[in-house]
This record gives sequence, structure tokens and C-alpha cells, in this order.
Amino acid sequence: MFTATTQIRVRYGETDQMGYLYYGNYALYYEVGRAEAIRQLGFTYRQLEEMGIMMPVAELHTHYFRPALYDDLITVKTLLKELPETSKIQFHSELYNEEGMLLNKGVTTLVFYAPKEKKKTNMPQELYTRLAPFFKQDS
Repeated sequence: MFTATTQIRVRYGETDQMGYLYYGNYALYYEVGRAEAIRQLGFTYRQLEEMGIMMPVAELHTHYFRPALYDDLITVKTLLKELPETSKIQFHSELYNEEGMLLNKGVTTLVFYAPKEKKKTNMPQELYTRLAPFFKQDS
């Protein structure tokens, strides 16, 4: 399993009138977590795009447990629980407040897409190679 973490401070413009992180902004926090997870592997979305690979979102599921509040420092934990063997990749996201309480979790499914060919494709080999060591089974 691959796990990455990053932190985001809830900005005033991201909140509703109650000072809660607006529900639609959780997906943006998941995206920050995904981008930073890929960056921690030594890759960027930009590099994937330069290789001719796009990663559109196919599904998003989210569960809200507690609100994130204005000025809270949120830890976004991003997990890959499975090494993708097809065109689909699932990122599991967990958001925690500074006290370590779970606020929200979700699963975002993306696909590897080759826009020139207008079809789904498999994960680029270089990214696969960087992820594979995190999924080796103990013998």
C-alpha cells in the first residue's frame, strides 16, 4: 500500500456562512492530496500530460463525519490500496483535524486516458515501476 500525507489550512473563502469547509471543496482537497502523492513518487500530473496521459475522474464517493472549520490545519492522507493493473486507479482520501479526528473520507476513481487515441490506456510503465515496491508481498 502506498500512503502520502499533505496539509492544507482551511481558508475563509472555502467556508460557508457557519465557518465550515463548504462540502463541495472536499473534492478539491482530495485533488491536492492526489497531486502531492504523485509528486512524492517523483512524478507530476504535468509529466503525465507531457507523456500523453490524462487522468479524468470517473467516480467520487465521500462520507462526512465532522466539519472542518475556518483556519483548521487539515491533514490529507492519500492511500493507494491496490496497484492498478488496468486503466482504472482508486485514490482513498482521509481528512483529519489537528487533534487527529477523522473528519471525512472518500474514494476517487480516475482512469488513465490517451486523448490523441481517444481511449483508455494502462498506467504508464514508469509510474507503475515507482509504485510497485509499495505492493510487494512478504514471502
